[in-house]
Amino acid sequence: MLSRIDRIRYRAQQALQQQLLTAPVAVWHRLTTRNLQQPPPEALQALRERLEALYERDLENAERGIYPTSLLFQFSVAEYLRKLPALLTEPPRASWRRFRGAHRDLPGDVDLDALPGYYRRTFHWQTDGWLSERSASLYELEVETLFGGTGTVMRRMLLPPLVHALATRRTPRILDVGCGTGSFLAQLRATLPRADLTGLDLSPPYLAHAHRSLGAATRVSLVAENAEEMPFRARHFDALSCVFLFHELPPKARRRVAREMRRVLRPGGTLVLCDSAQPADCPPLRPVLETFPRIYHEPYYKSYLNDDLAALLKEAGFDVQEEVPAFLAKVVVAKRPGRTRAD
Repeated sequence: MLSRIDRIRYRAQQALQQQLLTAPVAVWHRLTTRNLQQPPPEALQALRERLEALYERDLENAERGIYPTSLLFQFSVAEYLRKLPALLTEPPRASWRRFRGAHRDLPGDVDLDALPGYYRRTFHWQTDGWLSERSASLYELEVETLFGGTGTVMRRMLLPPLVHALATRRTPRILDVGCGTGSFLAQLRATLPRADLTGLDLSPPYLAHAHRSLGAATRVSLVAENAEEMPFRARHFDALSCVFLFHELPPKARRRVAREMRRVLRPGGTLVLCDSAQPADCPPLRPVLETFPRIYHEPYYKSYLNDDLAALLKEAGFDVQEEVPAFLAKVVVAKRPGRTRAD
């Protein structure tokens, strides 16, 4: 049961995050976009309503015991201040990169031939793309900056359907596809401590960061491979999670990843996917969503906006159970048809 003090602390934390994190974004926007128009009133109203609904759902989930109350209070002011000097160097670097169109300004010590062509980019115009330790060390803070402190909250919305789907399994096997620096794996470990967790990602520096941040975690494995060809046997996992990956993929790669997800998931298993909202989910948000790729280097985002996630998963052979709004994101819950004896 959440106390009144916990609720006040939570709201104060979110307000503080918004204050601390929106300043770098404002600097970035001033440097990169002179004629950026304010969202129309209906878009701003939709954002306010969706944000409030997200916060209330987060508090309700903790109150119901779906995940530990400690997950509500993950923001570290000390870590923010420690990384702030490096974070503040990013807007001018990104602006110069954007001015030059240097979307392949990547580290010279990386074997780019081992990576798919669509991955060899400075996504978001961030320094080194996803291919350096510096990028990995700043990534989570950059995500929180972009979303005004709601990135971690939106990720947590994957936990309720996973907890529900795995309630009868003592040691479920869960794969997090595109795990990055391991932020969601840490939330999974705190919520489902008996689960065998696997994280898959293409970036060795991000996986190295995940290894350090997760510490000596038992039941956690990290694998550097392409999600289009996963190195796992068929029907191996009880559940899959995937956070903010599909909008970074070209359309054909999205479909290959979805088919691989179905292959490695057991019959009756659950896929929970969180990614950017799409205009069809909330038409008033269209101006906000369409502005995003104008500011940030997101080469596949425009195609993603009209590539309905539920339809894509159905095409790959999933049964879609529900779609839940999560502020600027949405959560899609799907199952692989069929049953196993363990169900």
